[in-house]
Amino acid sequence: MAWHWIGLALFSLTLLPAGLAMITGRTPEHLRTWLTSTRTSGWPVLALYAVASLNAIPRLAGASPATTLAATATAGTVAVTGCAVAAIAALRTANAAS
Repeated sequence: MAWHWIGLALFSLTLLPAGLAMITGRTPEHLRTWLTSTRTSGWPVLALYAVASLNAIPRLAGASPATTLAATATAGTVAVTGCAVAAIAALRTANAAS
């Protein structure tokens, strides 16, 4: 149970602020030269944060196994969607550079 709390706190302190900063376009000047689509890259980061939350919160709340399984399945769907968005953004960036 302690690992769920540690993971949730770690993801809340790292991925949530980074994802929100990327979506709003607030990146340091020296990173803007090679981060072409920061807003598009911010959504997969927030999707990973949502996966951590969807997986940990039902377990910490002591939800039933069916609820925990449904939340884990939803987290898997969110993770796949986030990875697909990241892959599409990378392909668009590569095609634009060609």
